[in-house]
Amino acid sequence: MTNQIVEYLDELFPNPRCELNYRKDYELLIAVMLSAQTTDKRVNMVTSVLFKKYPTIEKLAQANVDDIIEIIRPIGTFNKKARNVVRIAQALVKDYDGIVPNNREYLQSLDGVGRKTTNVVLSNLFDEECIAVDTHVARVSRRLKLANCHDDVLTIEKKLNKKFHQYNLGRLHHQLVLFGRYYCKAQSPLCADCKLKDICKEKSKQVLHK
Repeated sequence: MTNQIVEYLDELFPNPRCELNYRKDYELLIAVMLSAQTTDKRVNMVTSVLFKKYPTIEKLAQANVDDIIEIIRPIGTFNKKARNVVRIAQALVKDYDGIVPNNREYLQSLDGVGRKTTNVVLSNLFDEECIAVDTHVARVSRRLKLANCHDDVLTIEKKLNKKFHQYNLGRLHHQLVLFGRYYCKAQSPLCADCKLKDICKEKSKQVLHK
């Protein structure tokens, strides 16, 4: 089954990549933190303004939180996220001269940075073999019977790591995200032409309710 899934994802997404825009390592970290409970498209919209106004991490560390709030207001939960932006920048400047380190424990200690964000950063910046389980990855994993319906994100991550350990996990992560975002959507998934529908819980559910 894993071969079938990987082959189809390779067919759909031969060159998968992160859809968040960034040019510097800390910009990716901040963008991923901001992406919680919103879309990459909306995050790209606000970070294009944010990183232009504050072109260095030192300037971002000195930014006024109220100004950050106004810039990122479109993404929601902007008050907390604005404080996180400044605190992350301040911590990186203080602890690592503004450089994002390849250090899981440190990254997860930063304000607003959890395991998912850390996995995305480690995978994209340092080619670490890890899968970040966001809402898309979780949904696809459950539908394709790679995880149980009540599994939490850490359990899903562990199961995916075990089932796909022989594959490039960073590449697979991007493919699962894109598959969930554009094909195996939460609402109105594109099941008709999907080559994985024979193993999919969602397709089985649709058949039962016809």
